[in-house]
Amino acid sequence: CFWRSCWFWARRKQWYQRRVRGSREDVKIGEGVLVRGREYPWGVVEIENEQHCDFVKLREMLIRTNMEDLREVTHKRHYEMYRRGKLKQMGIADDGAHGPVSLQETYEQKRAEHLKELKTIENEMRSSYLQKVSRKDAEVKKKLNEMQVRYDNLRKNANEEREKLEEEKKKV
Repeated sequence: CFWRSCWFWARRKQWYQRRVRGSREDVKIGEGVLVRGREYPWGVVEIENEQHCDFVKLREMLIRTNMEDLREVTHKRHYEMYRRGKLKQMGIADDGAHGPVSLQETYEQKRAEHLKELKTIENEMRSSYLQKVSRKDAEVKKKLNEMQVRYDNLRKNANEEREKLEEEKKKV
């Protein structure tokens, strides 16, 4: 029984020495060197020193094992909030009922709508232009017809005047 108790206390001493300790305080050791740790009456426990405690190992283990969870949470919360904000700025409501809206799909949809709107505006401008051209063409044809009629009248009057002058010339 004596050896068991010795073994128990020896193991307990090892366990006690290797406990995880944390600290937010900087402790001065040696010649003004600041380290993060705790000061006890028997000495200083540096939390970054693996010979003093298992804090570094625990921290590494927690970060490694929980990194995927951290990534998922970051994606689900932060990126989704960012994405929804951008979609809202673009005028698209993403309520999540129909699944997440892809920014690429949204961009393509907005681009198609914009191109359709541009095509409509272009067609309206083209038809307006053609109407203006046809109106101007009709005005020009009308003016040409009026000028032709005026020219014909002037020519007719000139011919009549010439005939009158020739008749007077023959009379004289």
